Amino acid sequence: MGSFSIWHWLIVLVIVVMVFGTKKLKNVGSDLGSAVKGFKDGMKEGGTTTADASPAPQQVVNEAARRDANTVDVDSKTKS
Repeated sequence: MGSFSIWHWLIVLVIVVMVFGTKKLKNVGSDLGSAVKGFKDGMKEGGTTTADASPAPQQVVNEAARRDANTVDVDSKTKS
């Protein structure tokens, strides 16, 4: 009961091709490939720093905010 036979998967493949058509399946495959390529390129660019990115402006905190126990001190960065 765990795995299906090869005939089961062939019938499923034929039904999928009949429902969606070969042209739509080809477009889905190329869209998926370009999405994976874009993701890989984005991951490569994310690891390197760019020289043209300007540093984030320093946050000005007044004395009242420093003494407040509910204030959380964080550094924010902009997405590039």
